[in-house]
Amino acid sequence: MIAKLTGKIDSIFEDACIVDVNGVGYLVSASSKTLSKLRPSELASLLIETVVREDSISLFGFFDAWEKEWFLTLTKVQGVGAKVALNILSALTPLELSQAVSAQDKNLFLRAAGIGPKLAARLVTELKDKVVTIPLGITPQTDNESENLQISKPQIADSSVLEDVISALVNLGYQRIDAYKAASNVYASNTDKPVSELIRLSLKEFLKGGI
Repeated sequence: MIAKLTGKIDSIFEDACIVDVNGVGYLVSASSKTLSKLRPSELASLLIETVVREDSISLFGFFDAWEKEWFLTLTKVQGVGAKVALNILSALTPLELSQAVSAQDKNLFLRAAGIGPKLAARLVTELKDKVVTIPLGITPQTDNESENLQISKPQIADSSVLEDVISALVNLGYQRIDAYKAASNVYASNTDKPVSELIRLSLKEFLKGGI
């Protein structure tokens, strides 16, 4: 079973690449975000998930471990095959996926090709109790998410309080994912505050421009 390939990038296609390892070319399917980090004729290492079926053996490549973990998690959801999982990973970074699931924001999944409202709703429902993080002992290769590589749901004494704050912010016109970020930031250090005060503090978060 192939778990990793290191070699020269021979060719890059819309949804795959060929990795030349000592003269043997491996066709590896990958997300657009992984493919964008590769350059023809340059050496690269890709983590590999090998999928064996009766009539084929397919290789799926990932630039970092977090993306691979999300691929494995997504493909466990009914209706999400390898191609759809790659479409999701092409549309959303692992960090954005974690935030979308934590915020239960199904609209973010609609960015991905092949994802309709029903499947988006199923994704946030089935993934809501899952936290996908980088496996221990593996150093991520990604640059733009290095400051916030793991995200989990806040420790909430009463989840209905946070949901009330989020709903209020959404009703005021804010996007759910942004409302979730602001409300979570505020609630983490103000668990004793009533909903009205949490809403006020969350609105201040937006005024700061940090969301």
